[in-house]
Amino acid sequence: MTSTGPAVRRWRGMVGRDPGEPHRAATSLELFFDLCFVIAVAQASGSLRGALTDGNYATGSLRFALVFFTIWWAWMNFTWFASAYDPDDVPYRLTVFAQITGSLVLAAGVRRAFEDGDLRVITLGYVVLRTALAGLWLRAALSDPARRRTTLRFATGVTVCQLGWVGLLFLPATLRLPGIVVMIVAELSVPVWAQSAGMTPWHPHHIAERYELFTLIVLGESAAAATVAVRNAFDRHHATGSLYAVAAGGLLMAYAMWWLYFARPAHTLLATTHQAHRRRFPWAYGHYLIFASATAEGAGLAAYADHVTRHSGASSPAAGAAVSVPAAVFLITLWAVHLRPHQKSAAERIPYPVAAVGILLAAWSPAPALAAGALLAVLVAVVTVRRR
Repeated sequence: MTSTGPAVRRWRGMVGRDPGEPHRAATSLELFFDLCFVIAVAQASGSLRGALTDGNYATGSLRFALVFFTIWWAWMNFTWFASAYDPDDVPYRLTVFAQITGSLVLAAGVRRAFEDGDLRVITLGYVVLRTALAGLWLRAALSDPARRRTTLRFATGVTVCQLGWVGLLFLPATLRLPGIVVMIVAELSVPVWAQSAGMTPWHPHHIAERYELFTLIVLGESAAAATVAVRNAFDRHHATGSLYAVAAGGLLMAYAMWWLYFARPAHTLLATTHQAHRRRFPWAYGHYLIFASATAEGAGLAAYADHVTRHSGASSPAAGAAVSVPAAVFLITLWAVHLRPHQKSAAERIPYPVAAVGILLAAWSPAPALAAGALLAVLVAVVTVRRR
């Protein structure tokens, strides 16, 4: 259930919201923000599919990891900011619109980044996104004296990082990849450094809901990408057993991934306790792999459908790995950051890594999508029965 809140005002003080506020839910503006980010997610998924179909597994995966980092990091930072500070006044809404504009510019640059390694457009969109957020942090610093050190650290760190990303464009090509690694480490360090000066008043239930909604988005995008690819494959060829296996396996995986993610409530891990505060960074950062692997799964299924219609006989392990590796990464990361803290015994934990190994081995099976989907479905059945 979303909340639109009270009528918009021209200006409100950006004081921290109450972390214990009852019935805190995602707003319609946050949902609009997410839906616009879907465009960038879809572009990343489609570009990864093209790279996998052409056999550019290493280069395509590396570029996807970088592109998806910019999407995820921009989304995540705004999500945590909005959970702590959301006055829903006119300046705030306009600043969020500026971030949405940046996300659309970023989406427009994804294909160039994949095909030519041209980072200019994607960097422009990312800088627009992050600079707008730095402005919000400065506004919070003016309105919330108690947390001024934290908010100023955020504003400073975000601004310096954007200068670094722009500077990367002027580096020689040979130094660009090491520079990107340095910038990613710097970006990841900003929240840790900033919140060492004091915690922002984020809301556990609100954060959990925001992550759940984005999980639904990437799972839906993955299912959509795979569906379109299988449909196109059926249009090019008469129905074959391999295509039916891809379709069935893709459905099983989507259903099982949803089931496993929503098997346990996230907000209980994020409750405002000392242990939860230590857990928040692994949980929040670990979702990069959850979101990225769910998106990559759709691209892998689409690439495998292309492989089936362009080749005869059994698929190569490399093509099967495009399906099995993202599924295994999703499962093991989901278990490590989202499910394992709830589990008390080894018997509860063992099925997850065992299933992940089985999914990786499914790349060598005649129907990797169906095999991986079946293993995930079996895991869902096992953990559901055991929980009873």
